[in-house]
Amino acid sequence: MKNAIGFIEYKSIPIGIESTDQMLKSGSVELVTATPICPGKYITIISGDVGAVRSSVKNGEVVGGIFVVESHVIPNIHPAVFPALMANTEVDEVQSIGIIETINAISAIVVADTAVKAANIHLVDVRMARGLGGKAFVILTGEVSPVKQAVKAAENAMREYGVITSTSVIASPHEDVRKLIL
Repeated sequence: MKNAIGFIEYKSIPIGIESTDQMLKSGSVELVTATPICPGKYITIISGDVGAVRSSVKNGEVVGGIFVVESHVIPNIHPAVFPALMANTEVDEVQSIGIIETINAISAIVVADTAVKAANIHLVDVRMARGLGGKAFVILTGEVSPVKQAVKAAENAMREYGVITSTSVIASPHEDVRKLIL
């Protein structure tokens, strides 16, 4: 089972593409996505077995050199993160909404994984830096208390890195707001 995810954010599109090529050639990993993002950056997300993902990300860091903004490997990614990352989730009921904004794109994946592992919530979206000035955000839903717990867990886990720019929890959102995010 491919339960690990690795990702790198680059501040150069050509170097990002070159690094992605080397990452895919260096191990038995699958490409989840590789794409330019705002403002003039590039992200690569891969999945696979933990060892292969770690090795591939390390190779991407070496090739990327000074152009690597940030990289992470999550050994046991929660299965709800992938659909949210691809904006492919379905939500039947919205009791409350949690929104977590990050200063860069790939930190949002770590935030989403942390939040969904911390509380009984539903990930709706992990939006990655397209038209967002390099920022990203995570949207989650559920009952108010678990949503607050998930947001707090993400804030606590990421505090030392300073990547969360703001958060909000909305209890009983207006129907028009529900339509905006779903």
